[in-house]
Amino acid sequence: MSIEEIIFYVFAAMGILAALLLVNIRNTARALFLLFIVLFAMAGLYLFALADFVAITQILVYVGGVLILLIFAFMLSNKELLADLQSTTQRFIALPNWQAFMLALAFLSTLIFVFIGWGKEVPEWIHRSVADGTLIRPSDNNVEALGFKFMTQYILPFEVISIFLMMALIGAAHLSRKEEKQ
Repeated sequence: MSIEEIIFYVFAAMGILAALLLVNIRNTARALFLLFIVLFAMAGLYLFALADFVAITQILVYVGGVLILLIFAFMLSNKELLADLQSTTQRFIALPNWQAFMLALAFLSTLIFVFIGWGKEVPEWIHRSVADGTLIRPSDNNVEALGFKFMTQYILPFEVISIFLMMALIGAAHLSRKEEKQ
């Protein structure tokens, strides 16, 4: 099994597991952090589909924009909802601590494995792009072509994303406002 397949399966398993936990969890704060994991895993899967622009857009728009707005709206909306996030036990050996430790250990082992394995073999798609001459170089001017595509061919999706971000901002502002007591 190659490094690419292992990383693909890690992203796929991470996305599926986090999505299953997301729909079954009752705590809104933990659900938002699971949504972060799902969106990040999907961006990783987009990279394997050679849709790097979609992956970067996924991270910038959804993870960097919408999800942060939802987290801020949640944090500003109700202080009692945040009370159950604080640890009730003062012991070091508690189940959430072990879950976090295992997750951190899994990420660290994956990073070490990829770092060691990447130096040994270069992926086939890099060899193909070098042979075909389609390798993107730092001197290539992709920003101009991307801007031209945004303002001509992809103007409708670009505007839909901007309206979606505006709706998320209005929703976050609505959730964060204080209710008047009567």
